[in-house]
Amino acid sequence: MDHQLDRLDMFPSSCLKSHDSHLYVCFACSHFMTPDYVWYVPAQIERRMELVRLVSHNAHKRLVSCLQGQLGTDSEKRHKKLPLTALSQAMQEGGSQLGDDSLIGKMMDVCGEAENRLATELMHHEVQLERDILDPLNQLAEVDIPNILKQRKQLAKLVLDYDSARTRYSFKNKLHTCRLILYCVFIPQDQLSADLYNFASKEGEYARYYVTLLETQAEYHRRSLAALEAAIPTIQFQQDSWTEKPAFGTALEEHLKKSNREIALPLEACVMMLLETGMKEEGLFRIAAGASKLKKLKAALDCSTSQLEEFYSDPHAVAGALKSYLRELPEPLMTFGLYDEWIQASNVSDPDKRLQALWVTCDHLPKPHKVNFRYLVKFLAKLAQDSEINKMTPSNIAIVLGPNLLWAKTEGTLAEMAAATSVHVVAIIEPIIQHADWFFPDGKTFLVFALLRCA
Repeated sequence: MDHQLDRLDMFPSSCLKSHDSHLYVCFACSHFMTPDYVWYVPAQIERRMELVRLVSHNAHKRLVSCLQGQLGTDSEKRHKKLPLTALSQAMQEGGSQLGDDSLIGKMMDVCGEAENRLATELMHHEVQLERDILDPLNQLAEVDIPNILKQRKQLAKLVLDYDSARTRYSFKNKLHTCRLILYCVFIPQDQLSADLYNFASKEGEYARYYVTLLETQAEYHRRSLAALEAAIPTIQFQQDSWTEKPAFGTALEEHLKKSNREIALPLEACVMMLLETGMKEEGLFRIAAGASKLKKLKAALDCSTSQLEEFYSDPHAVAGALKSYLRELPEPLMTFGLYDEWIQASNVSDPDKRLQALWVTCDHLPKPHKVNFRYLVKFLAKLAQDSEINKMTPSNIAIVLGPNLLWAKTEGTLAEMAAATSVHVVAIIEPIIQHADWFFPDGKTFLVFALLRCA
């Protein structure tokens, strides 16, 4: 039976917009009805829905601003427009221009390939973001929720239209009024309420977008990390296999291995130049060289150049470079490990036994250190032969050069360590220079030549 529904005060429109607990009466059957039969807006859901629309809109806007590719384009175009793609192309072009003869060129080529893989991963990531997160967020914020809110405005207009229409009917036409309410108000209200409750029930589904966002980002970073980890061994191998590495400040064993040499390049180069032009120079190793000339020579030796003719005329710069090389070794030529043994040997009171103890310690040097130490000592002994002219006796040589050959592995500046060791070092180096042929009977025969064998 259709209820002829009315309220005692003739349905004021305010009741249709509130939760008032007024009673309604059907004039067809005289039954009282509760407000369950009339419309009211689920205000709490409506307010939350408007807030969800706002925050979803803002999240979509900020997420779009994080994209590096162009929104809405296909994969190929998006990939071409990525900054990483431009970086990759620039690196690979640079590597091609420098060629395989340049370590930088090799590095740029490998890095360019890695950056291109990162660009590909980023492109796939952004396409997935757009499909799984941005599009659904935009649909929610700009389509679904606005449509529901639009129904709300339309229903409010229907209520106003009903108020206007019902005043035109007489009190006797209550059945028509009831049907007017049913079709003009209740049915649209039911549809709106259904949509509102449907929205509320799907909040977990909408919240899933943000879980998907983090999962997508995590997967992208995992794949990017895998691409980088695959590239790092290759580029590290290029770095490690490059032979042209600075000699100054590099461990002796590492330098010899990289350069495939027996004698360190700075040591051999400086000795050869001094043998040709510096053996008669007074105060060699004692008189300081010009800073700019010394810096230039060190840089030239570091890059393994054979163009050293200009330095032959400045033996003090050459001697200064040799001292710098010895001083800048991470481990002294006579080693940290044998420091205590050297000191103990120098403290032996009997001269013959002291020489024997020094010989034993010298024999304990690691092979690369022993070979280079022998080469240096033989040269210093030859230099001391001209001490009447150059004033560099074994004692003087030991004083100026010894602290660069041995120091303790302790905290402090090089000057502090040298001061603490100098007395002992002189007592070690001087007799070794004096008896060089006894310490190293199979010593090096020096050949003076202008062309250096390069690393």
